[in-house]
Amino acid sequence: MKFSVPLEVSRVTTTLRDGGYEAYLVGGCVRDLLLGRAPKDWDVTTNANPEQIQALFPESFYENDFGTVGVKTGSEDEKLAIVEVTPYRTETGYSDKRRPDAVSFGDNLEEDLARRDFTINAIALEDSKGLLVDPYKGQKDIESRVLRTVGLPRDRFEEDALRLMRAVRLVAELEFALDTDTAAAIKDTASNLKHVSRERVKDEFVRILNSKQPMMALVLSQQLGLLEYIAPD
Repeated sequence: MKFSVPLEVSRVTTTLRDGGYEAYLVGGCVRDLLLGRAPKDWDVTTNANPEQIQALFPESFYENDFGTVGVKTGSEDEKLAIVEVTPYRTETGYSDKRRPDAVSFGDNLEEDLARRDFTINAIALEDSKGLLVDPYKGQKDIESRVLRTVGLPRDRFEEDALRLMRAVRLVAELEFALDTDTAAAIKDTASNLKHVSRERVKDEFVRILNSKQPMMALVLSQQLGLLEYIAPD
């Protein structure tokens, strides 16, 4: 399959491959390409570690605990000025219901995709070949316009409670239906949202209000027991 990938992004993936590493586009940008939408940002995943990534990109920065290196492309377009490159990784322990207690860098793409939230965000694209890696049938869910989690829904929401709001927001933004098991797990774990900072809740709430179907998202939030943790009044 052919996809329209900006030159600034393909230069990053090409540099990684020329350096002897794997490189895939991943997450929301791949989902949006499959939906025919313009991606808002571009994320790359690789089997290189942060130090190896920075060795290939002198104009880069690494200021976090999760392996993500920001590569400066020199583009005047804000959406392309920084391309985030993150090593394949696995995550364990979510004692605060938000962030993993431990992150390990790996060399296996499918293990990296297994830690992601929803099937539609767990698709990787090798852009030089137009090759899609889709172990969780995210393309099928895109075609069916259904949002479901990778693996057991309750596990995904127990790991990161912000995913509860992200699910509702994606349904409203993409005009998707919510998978029955995923909806039931949101209802069962809704109270975990109280562990998320008000700033992050606000950010997601603003995005919900700016979505295509904000009222539908608010009604769904009430039905699933989330609204009392978003706007108690």
